[in-house]
Amino acid sequence: MTLKLRKDNAGLDKILDPSQTLQIEAQGFTFIEGGVWNKQKKSLIFNDIPESKTYEYFPGQPPRLIRENTHKANGNAYDLDGNIVVCEHVRSCISKLDVQTGDVRVLASHYEGKELNSPNDVVVKSNGVIFFTDPRFGRNPSWVGLEREQELDFQGVFSLYPKTGRLRLLCRDLDNPNGLCFSPDEQYLYINDPPKSHIRRFKVRLDGNLEEGTVFAITKGEGKGKPDGMKTDVEGNLYCCAQGGVHIFNKKGICLGVVKIPEQSGNCAFGGDDMKTLYVMATDKLYSFRTKIKGN
Repeated sequence: MTLKLRKDNAGLDKILDPSQTLQIEAQGFTFIEGGVWNKQKKSLIFNDIPESKTYEYFPGQPPRLIRENTHKANGNAYDLDGNIVVCEHVRSCISKLDVQTGDVRVLASHYEGKELNSPNDVVVKSNGVIFFTDPRFGRNPSWVGLEREQELDFQGVFSLYPKTGRLRLLCRDLDNPNGLCFSPDEQYLYINDPPKSHIRRFKVRLDGNLEEGTVFAITKGEGKGKPDGMKTDVEGNLYCCAQGGVHIFNKKGICLGVVKIPEQSGNCAFGGDDMKTLYVMATDKLYSFRTKIKGN
């Protein structure tokens, strides 16, 4: 189908070709999320949250079911050993899927004796430290969670040190933190706050703590969705699934435009042989379009 754009700035022309088509890679899901590309296998991993299933997609082939009963898993990330770190809504935990054996082990489920809310999205820093958001979405009455009382009195952002199991609270002043991603040099961590349509940028200190937390951008537009999954490219541009599609910002926080997606877009991931294909998970379909700049 024809790629539809909202062009806000001439800088968008340096990022993508407007004459290309928006590809449908796969369809027939319920609500997919958590895409992450495996550079070695050249495949995309993603979750169908309501169905509690994880799929692996090799471009041009039907998606392959690799895990069931995921407890309505959402975000994924590869750790340094090539295993998959998973956010599980219903079990309110961060787990690890061993890609060789298929075994799943819980890495973190409680903070100071209280159960986490519903870990949503996750990234792994180059030193192996896991960063994840913990909103309450998976405790609300909906098809992506299990309604139950919240034990923590805040919605936080955490880091987890897998070698020691140490869990650190990094931030607790967002309404419901959702998607997150690093800048290419890992000096900054972007975290969005859907109720406010904010994307905030935090400085990552050498000790692993976060500071500043300024509002980097506010997503504006028509269509379903709020700020959700995010990725950056190698030049520091940021791609955020939000109202009506994928919002693209330069590294100064200026919105260059929006790639419009027919369904509500929840997350995105760069992939392909040259890392210039952006895969978009949007409700029941997996879409893609091409960029001129490699993904981070």
